[in-house]
Amino acid sequence: MSIENSIFDEIDCLRTEYQNKKYLFISGSKMASLLKRLGASNEDLQGLKKVSDLLEKDPTLKFRKSRNGRFVFNPINNEIYRTESQRFVLSKQEDFVRYDSGKLRNFYGLSESLTRNSAFQNLLKLKYCLIQGVEFKQRPFLNYDSNQWVTTVFNLRTITTNQLRGEPALEGIHTDGVDHTMTILFGHQNMKKNGSAITYLHSMDEKTGIKFEEANEDYILCCHQHWDFLDTLMIIDHERKHSLTSVEQEDKNMHATRDMLILFTRKPAKAGHVSYNYDSLKPHPDYPIRFNALDVQRT
Repeated sequence: MSIENSIFDEIDCLRTEYQNKKYLFISGSKMASLLKRLGASNEDLQGLKKVSDLLEKDPTLKFRKSRNGRFVFNPINNEIYRTESQRFVLSKQEDFVRYDSGKLRNFYGLSESLTRNSAFQNLLKLKYCLIQGVEFKQRPFLNYDSNQWVTTVFNLRTITTNQLRGEPALEGIHTDGVDHTMTILFGHQNMKKNGSAITYLHSMDEKTGIKFEEANEDYILCCHQHWDFLDTLMIIDHERKHSLTSVEQEDKNMHATRDMLILFTRKPAKAGHVSYNYDSLKPHPDYPIRFNALDVQRT
């Protein structure tokens, strides 16, 4: 499929906004249009609304269901591929302060109904295109001499009941230990609109690990709510901290759910990084996925 040149002009404008503001919010309608013009089918776009029904029990959080996988962008051959499964860990050194900081976690792998979905694949293509050439503060023990990018993908469902409060960011104000974070809404049920699941961006002067209610108002930069299908937020992760309010029920007699796709993108880890031993770039042996990236030279 040939891609119209005008879409690269739009991506270039989005990239410039992202560079200047250190974050970027893209409305769901805008994202859907971009993905379709990149080659996503209408059927696969609608399929993203259902993939979270296939999630499994989260290894540490009772109010969450999850799946996880990893992809590598190799610009030498302009290719994206799925890596073998790896354990996942975030530490306090990466501004992640929670009771399970530093704990190795094993997640169920991503379903093929997601990884083979053309809309999902074009989300990865679009993200890699958006970050090309963006300047950002580097993290220690990541290999910035590498031309490859590693993306850890989380498909998550946060659940609130009368007995359980769903916290999209139980860790409070934090960063994700990566270079570029991208969060995309797949859907929600019975989620209260006023004040529910609001993402706040904070300056790096804010203290890590405190709850949003304790935040210094002078350090709050902006807020956004993922409400419409495919509403998307990108953050230069080492230059903006963020927090989220809890998922609240509209009808207290029903569960509330919020389904998200999270793309954590960074350079490969070097010795000394908490993830160094769990950062394989080898292709997945059982469920291989491999597809062409966007030709960023056209941008």
